[in-house]
Amino acid sequence: MSTPTLKDLTSQQLVYAPGVWDGLTARLADQAGFSALCASGFAVSAALGLPDAELYTMSENLAAVRTITAASSLPVVADIDTGYGNAVNAARTATAFVRAGVQGMFMEDQVSPKTCPVCVGDPVELIPVPEATGKIRAVRDAIPDDVLLIARTDAAGDEAIRRAQAYVGAGADMIMPVTKTFSTVEEWQRCHSEVGVPLMATLTASTWTEREFTPEVLEQIGVRLALLPTQVLMAATGAAQTALRRLAAGEPAAQVSADALPHHEFVDVIGFAEVDAMRSEYLPERED
Repeated sequence: MSTPTLKDLTSQQLVYAPGVWDGLTARLADQAGFSALCASGFAVSAALGLPDAELYTMSENLAAVRTITAASSLPVVADIDTGYGNAVNAARTATAFVRAGVQGMFMEDQVSPKTCPVCVGDPVELIPVPEATGKIRAVRDAIPDDVLLIARTDAAGDEAIRRAQAYVGAGADMIMPVTKTFSTVEEWQRCHSEVGVPLMATLTASTWTEREFTPEVLEQIGVRLALLPTQVLMAATGAAQTALRRLAAGEPAAQVSADALPHHEFVDVIGFAEVDAMRSEYLPERED
């Protein structure tokens, strides 16, 4: 029996996908029991020491995605930002990400270079609807039918619904409102009703959607893919900050290590047992 694709999974049920940015976080999410992963642009950018303002290149994002898909067999949905240019650029970007193994991707309608709307106070600048729909059509024509195409809109209110309807007409399988697109559950429900396709939601840490979008609410408003894009990043960053500050302050390393994951457990997590088993099976025995 073939493994269900991301498109198959989301057609049947609500799927949660945590934000990952490298092979280790992909492996950890797989071991935790998730059924899909999100290659979070916010987290990929942060791993490069950069804010989520499209400062990294398509190639840098693609390299991170290749590492993620190599480390886990779970289906991956990728953040391709603005497609890194016009419709032709977006089509090339989408093709490259499919070759890297992703089963879904989301692209936004911001002017490039984009910025994370959660991190700025003012409304972000959007490209005109004809330009946005052209990019969606170009991506849809460039990728296989079984790859999920999610159109993100950073508009708000009625304008967001108008754009979402146009994006569905251009070939989007799902619509992704951002956390600032709507301010109530009822508006999300209206969007689903008027647009006519499933929605993807980002339950970004410290936002109202994270607090209010319970599984029951997500089902009610037509969400089939729920991203947890920054929770792991914030947890890992907080733990690293604490450990580094303690070490820099002169606290004994053994004392700091005592509060962390034990070495022998990390060895198991990262897969040393599997490597040792392969060595035993395939490599000749060493002579004493």
